[in-house]
Amino acid sequence: MAEADPISKPSLAAQVRTAVIWRSGSQVLTQLVSWASTLIVIRLLAPEDYGLFAMAQVMLMFLSTMNGWGLASALIREEEVTEERLRQTLGMLILLNCGLALTQFLAAPLVALWFEQPMVANLLRVQSLLYLAVPFCALPHAMLSRRMDFRRPAQVRLVVAIAGATTALTGALSGWGVWTLVAAPMMMMLTEAIGMTWAAGAPIRPSFRFSGAGHIAGFGGVMTATQLFWFVQSQADVMIAGRVLDPHSLGVYTTGLFLAQLLAAKFVPPINEVAYAAYSRQQDVAASALLATIRLVTMVALPAYAGLAVVAPVLVPVLLGDKWSEIVPLLPILSVAMAMMTLQILFAPATNARGVPWAALRITMIGSVVMPSAYFIGSHWGVTGFAWGWVGGMAVLTCATVILSGGIIGLRIGSLARALAPQLAAALMMAVGVALMLRALPAVPDIVALASAVLLGVGLYLGALHLIAPDRMAEALHFLRNRGEAEPAPAE
Repeated sequence: MAEADPISKPSLAAQVRTAVIWRSGSQVLTQLVSWASTLIVIRLLAPEDYGLFAMAQVMLMFLSTMNGWGLASALIREEEVTEERLRQTLGMLILLNCGLALTQFLAAPLVALWFEQPMVANLLRVQSLLYLAVPFCALPHAMLSRRMDFRRPAQVRLVVAIAGATTALTGALSGWGVWTLVAAPMMMMLTEAIGMTWAAGAPIRPSFRFSGAGHIAGFGGVMTATQLFWFVQSQADVMIAGRVLDPHSLGVYTTGLFLAQLLAAKFVPPINEVAYAAYSRQQDVAASALLATIRLVTMVALPAYAGLAVVAPVLVPVLLGDKWSEIVPLLPILSVAMAMMTLQILFAPATNARGVPWAALRITMIGSVVMPSAYFIGSHWGVTGFAWGWVGGMAVLTCATVILSGGIIGLRIGSLARALAPQLAAALMMAVGVALMLRALPAVPDIVALASAVLLGVGLYLGALHLIAPDRMAEALHFLRNRGEAEPAPAE
């Protein structure tokens, strides 16, 4: 029986608009719940707890690159998906993730030996249970993305965030220490598996006869290879830092990175998720579609990073407390790197949707050499050196991405520059104004200074952008309001 996938739907533009609002709008609410609990937990736990957890995450992240999300994502591009194909995919996912769980359980002592922290082995053994829930998250996710249905997943993720927040707060207040950071993700994964399977009406009985599913495995294999190189690119800093920094310093570094990556890690992936589904429906991704995405994302991202860089001295005490003050000098450096990263990761959905996943693979292969090299060089200057390693490595990788992936989609450098220039100029003007205000501000509580900086920053940015490029704000408002066809993009 074919999966219900009706053609008589609202226009693609209307579906994309609804999907973005549900996926990103709900992400705001979900992250507010998650951040509120996370910030409380950070205040209760010690930097050493986060350092140990980061060491364990290296192994978990490595094996997670092979957990089969690429297999499930291949279904999104299929013209027709039968019940048997869904059951075959579920069978592949179950076999794969059971193997990963066993691998992590057995390899845990070796990882602990690398970091010279015996506790890491215990963390990894317990976390191996996470893989058992992955098939029942990945397959429903692909089914709902294929239908451009992001409403029900958004509702599930809100329940997931509440379950995780409740578990995290319970653990932190009960003195579980580092186990708090293990228990919360496990509760979230279990809740998501149950909720997503129900929301998608996904099969729960797998098939282990894989005849006719070779092309899905092939596409998924390329995407898995991409994720493997992405792991090297994104986790090499912790692998190196875990050997040269003590758990306290590593905890400071990873928590600072967590703050700096909030936008790139939490809000851009939902946009990319919708973009990939929409690009796949078009089957002909033009440069104008990618440029429209870049304009909309950087309109929020660039002022956010510029603001983070200048308010760091008052933001960290308010959010995390004085014991995390060592993070302050890292945030301005990491903000520069994350601004480039936000742009760089917007290209992969466009090239994947055109059926050339090898493009993203090639970029991550480059990143797997560039980023570890940058981290290794930076490691000679301690925590700050790792932050500057992010900047240098991401500058090289972003340039490579624009040249190589941009060539596939037909994107010209001049068009990209014109898409970015107004937001960048307005963000820099805002940052200068806020920095001058904070310097001139009399002695006031940090929370008052932070609130004043945020209000002034929003006003300065919107005012500057309206003067420099009023069409950018008009485009964003039109996207939010329009329920029909998208307004033609400004000429680039």
